[in-house]
Amino acid sequence: MNRPLVIGNWKMNLDYVEAVHLIQQIGVVLKNKPLEHVELVVVPPFVDIRSVTSVVDSERVAIEVGAQHANVHEAGAHTGEVSVSMLERLNVKWVLVGHSERRAMYAMTDEIVAQTLRTVVRQGLAAVLCVGEELSIRETEGHNDFVTTQLHAALEGLDERWRPLVTIAYEPVWAIGTGLTATTEQVREMTEHIRTVAASLSLGEARVLYGGSVNAENATALMSEGRVDGFLVGGASLKAESFLTIGQAANDCYDGKR
Repeated sequence: MNRPLVIGNWKMNLDYVEAVHLIQQIGVVLKNKPLEHVELVVVPPFVDIRSVTSVVDSERVAIEVGAQHANVHEAGAHTGEVSVSMLERLNVKWVLVGHSERRAMYAMTDEIVAQTLRTVVRQGLAAVLCVGEELSIRETEGHNDFVTTQLHAALEGLDERWRPLVTIAYEPVWAIGTGLTATTEQVREMTEHIRTVAASLSLGEARVLYGGSVNAENATALMSEGRVDGFLVGGASLKAESFLTIGQAANDCYDGKR
């Protein structure tokens, strides 16, 4: 079993004062009750990253910091965008690539996703490739083919040396921020499908996460019965208690306690 990875995507929430308060809360809890078997990451808005990494570094919080997006260009006339090298200077270690909201709201095509993923890993940062279907596709039984297409578009031909930097997150669009959660059977079936496709693309060792209304109540079942390697957490990551409860569930599953 891969060491679990739990990522908290704060999306467009928390100003820098609120962000500092949250990461300090997380740090206090982790010092008193460390999660020995789980890798934790928080992904703040761009304007919070410097504040969060400063706290992580100065207080030695056992967590890494990611970014929600990155531009494929190194520099230039790209107003409102942020480059991978800028993120690296801030001690960012992870970048979400192709989150469903970026795809749907900001015209991030499969081609741009593939370019972004390569830009991220070539700089030595870890990429979390997000894939997943809308409800209409799930209802017509087209979800496996849809996700396969997304995976091939992003990963086909990826240089062998960069493959260890790729994590895959399955996030059914119909379960993001809706309160709906895929059943453990649905998650397990898709997780197995993703692993099969990833193996055919020489990424058989990639961790597969689940994202979609994950919370403290369903994390244990999703982890143990859904057979995932961790979670991409949205709303529940905005509170230290709920985020770390999810981390604890992943930790206990890995440690064989559940």
